[in-house]
Amino acid sequence: MAKDAADQSQGELAFEKLMQAIEAGTYVPGDRLREVEVADRLSLSRTPVREALRRLEAENIIEHRPRVGAVIRTLGQAEVVELYEMRLVLERTAAEMAAKHAAEAEVEDMAAINDEIAGSGGGPKAAAINQVFHHSIYVAARNRFLLDAARAMNNALLLLGPTTLADQDRIDTVVQQHGLILDAIGAGDIEAAGAAAEAHLQTSLRYRLKVMRG
Repeated sequence: MAKDAADQSQGELAFEKLMQAIEAGTYVPGDRLREVEVADRLSLSRTPVREALRRLEAENIIEHRPRVGAVIRTLGQAEVVELYEMRLVLERTAAEMAAKHAAEAEVEDMAAINDEIAGSGGGPKAAAINQVFHHSIYVAARNRFLLDAARAMNNALLLLGPTTLADQDRIDTVVQQHGLILDAIGAGDIEAAGAAAEAHLQTSLRYRLKVMRG
């Protein structure tokens, strides 16, 4: 029994490390995940890595291709649009509910996080802080089922590839739109919070599609 528990623990560790590597851009959509190479890079044995790869496949993050093996899925334009449509529904709802329930201290904390995005310089660091910002809105919404839905969606968001927060103009736009969302949440204006969140996601989708077109 102890060995099974240890194996399960190592498998969970391998999964978490792989997810972190994908989030950090170490592995990107289209990359092949070779069991031996992944095990060496993550300093793990092959058995837990194999378990982690099976879990990633079950969660639709990777796919097995004939004569190639495990590959991180790449989303087409239609899938990206569908993903953003779902994200828009969830984030609009989260913003509206946060306008009902968020404490003043939470709004102040989100404003501080937004300031960190502004000074981040872009790239993966900006993307990581941005995730914290959006997660904070879900937490302030005070609905565990909405939060669970957001966690499930985050796996799909990993398949979008490199962050679009790559230059200061883009960061300035995001920070300004975040500010509008926070103003509405802080004022308890449910309708304005939802509208601001929707406008933000629509802008993000347009920018993502532009990046995909190259």
